[in-house]
Amino acid sequence: MQIEQILRETRTIAVVGLSDNPRKASFGVAKYLMAHYEVIPVNPNHSEVLGLKCYPDLRAVPGPVDMVDLFQRSESVLPFVQPSIDIGVKCFWMQLNIRHAQARLQLEAAGISVIDDKCTQVEHLRYLR
Repeated sequence: MQIEQILRETRTIAVVGLSDNPRKASFGVAKYLMAHYEVIPVNPNHSEVLGLKCYPDLRAVPGPVDMVDLFQRSESVLPFVQPSIDIGVKCFWMQLNIRHAQARLQLEAAGISVIDDKCTQVEHLRYLR
């Protein structure tokens, strides 16, 4: 699936690793995305971010999630793969400078679109401005 189609069809985005620090990229990107999607913060260190209830992990999110938008180091990606498969996401998006070949293979084998090393905000601005 192409990036533009993914962005058009997505309704809910679980932002994994969303920080409550306004200087962090995850905060700015999630704040931007809130104007276009239902954003679901996922971070075990917070109970609320951007005025939204924050969940400790993907399996704790009560409703459907179309996309996981991952703000984690590349070496920390794998623990989020199976939970993403289990909750039925359509897209697993790894932010700038985040890549993981094994994660990509597992996710694609489960029928999930994978985007890596791209910023959701930058791509949204590029395709859907």
